[in-house]
Amino acid sequence: GDTALAWRTHAKALSERRREASVLLAQRVMETLTDLAMTKCAFEIALIPLKEDNPDPRGAEDIEFLIATNPGATPGPLNKVASGGELSRISLALQVVAADTATSPTMVFDEVDVGIGGGVAEVVGDLLRTLGKRSQVLVVTHQPQVAAKGHQHLLVTKTGEDAVHSELTLLAGESRIEEVGRMLAGAKLTDSTLAHAREMLESS
Repeated sequence: GDTALAWRTHAKALSERRREASVLLAQRVMETLTDLAMTKCAFEIALIPLKEDNPDPRGAEDIEFLIATNPGATPGPLNKVASGGELSRISLALQVVAADTATSPTMVFDEVDVGIGGGVAEVVGDLLRTLGKRSQVLVVTHQPQVAAKGHQHLLVTKTGEDAVHSELTLLAGESRIEEVGRMLAGAKLTDSTLAHAREMLESS
């Protein structure tokens, strides 16, 4: 009837916009993944047609993100192919690309910098700081380059033997410099390590 015809008209228009947007989004995500040391990845957006028996509120197709993390591999579903660290970086890339229209009040990134070097960690830190201007961004990290970019730095420590408790301490001033220094060089702090930590924080 008229309802089905209206649905087809709107679904067709939506499909066309999705096709255009999916190409652009995939391209921009790939560019961001290159900055995040994932140059060998292939990222695709699949538009999977739904059966037309029942008009679906989502339109004429379902959408799936596909990724191949090794050259020549066939892209597969993101949640089945990507490792935890890769998933975090792809999620970060998507959030950064969509940041202009993002509506999430809070984003959480856990170990987004696993298996990357200092130079890329700095890029990750810059991207996260950019997101932090629009939304609240919580980041779990062991990378000083990422921690130094945060607007605030919370130290998480575990105490107790029988019952373990996690404590959060807000670091500022010298205590933050010392913690970034420890992240840089381990337990032994030297004047040069502290100077490096201070420089990192000041430049952020």
